[in-house]
Amino acid sequence: MPVGLDNEKEKQVLVEEPSLQPSTTGTRHWAAGIVVSLAIVGALTSGVLPRVTARTTLRKETAQLALPTVATVHPEHAAPADEVVLPANVQAFISAPIYARTNGYLKRWYADIGGHVKQGQLLAEIETPEVDQQLQQARADLATAQANLHLAEITANRFQDLLKTNSVSQQETDNATGALAADKATVQSSQANVSRLQQLQSFEKIYAPFDGVITARKTDIGDLIDAGASGGSKTDLFDIAQTDKLRVYVNVPEVYSQAAKPGLTANLMLAEFPGRPFQGRLVRTAESIDQASRTLLVEIDVVNPTGVLLTGSYAEVHLKLPAGSSSYIVPVNTLLFRKEGLRLAVVKDGKAVLAAVTPGHDFGDRIEIVGGLAGDESIIVNPPDSIVSGQPVRLAQPTPGDSQ
Repeated sequence: MPVGLDNEKEKQVLVEEPSLQPSTTGTRHWAAGIVVSLAIVGALTSGVLPRVTARTTLRKETAQLALPTVATVHPEHAAPADEVVLPANVQAFISAPIYARTNGYLKRWYADIGGHVKQGQLLAEIETPEVDQQLQQARADLATAQANLHLAEITANRFQDLLKTNSVSQQETDNATGALAADKATVQSSQANVSRLQQLQSFEKIYAPFDGVITARKTDIGDLIDAGASGGSKTDLFDIAQTDKLRVYVNVPEVYSQAAKPGLTANLMLAEFPGRPFQGRLVRTAESIDQASRTLLVEIDVVNPTGVLLTGSYAEVHLKLPAGSSSYIVPVNTLLFRKEGLRLAVVKDGKAVLAAVTPGHDFGDRIEIVGGLAGDESIIVNPPDSIVSGQPVRLAQPTPGDSQ
């Protein structure tokens, strides 16, 4: 190859190399920048992102832990109740205190506590000397008035006869007739006064108003008896009660008021007669709900011919009611007492909802709910007083020992 050509190629190469050198350097710088950027992004990703993730996780966990943790129970379905057990007090069919109707001193008593008496039986006698003297005076006044009346009748009749012959004036005849009318009124007044005092004197003897048992004697021989006529306090001498038939008054909750009708049977159970029921019958109701207790007052009559049941005793009445609608049983520690009424805190979609319910019979540690529940609710146990509807809650995880 000629030497000239080689020199020309070398010059060409030398001329072309400077034009290629800047492009290669730029590419390398661009690649290095990318590598550095990736390194920075990697460093940021490996250092900052875990912190952000951890912080977000911590916030979520803190929010979850801030939610109140609650335990829930489900209501138990109760069969329709056909018997309601209610407290009651046994009372006499008739009970009355016996008061005196006249003043005096107790002379004698004939009946003591526990004594069985008949209607009209003499119970006590009172000495009333003042009344006796007043009665004697009233009788004397009556005799005087009757004598004056007799004389006035004679005079009036005589004047009427004399007037026919014009022996007396009309004025004199009228005066005699008026005196006769006045004396008649005086006699009537005296007779009324005598009857009043005789009635007071009859009150010296105290009689039993009905058959019964003397449950209290509050006086003794020589006691001063005050009838209260002079402004003093009345003195009750005896308390008498009719016990062959008893009244038992029971306050039936409003939810059972429509089922409590006259004619229903009821059994009385007393602690002193375990296992021995005494049958009674519901005879009447008040037909009105007491606004204070929200109960219906009913009366149950129980026959007590032997007097084995004592008045004033505490009893449990097992009232047999017709079967009604089904209800539910929940623990009493699920109840919330609010000014709006009784509430249960129910969990729905992770939030607490306050449900209005109607209570039935109280069993002590459990209570019957007759309205407001569908049966599938999750009810919060021991809900805090500050809980409100819509508040998020977290369900507690059941432990292996929890009953389902």
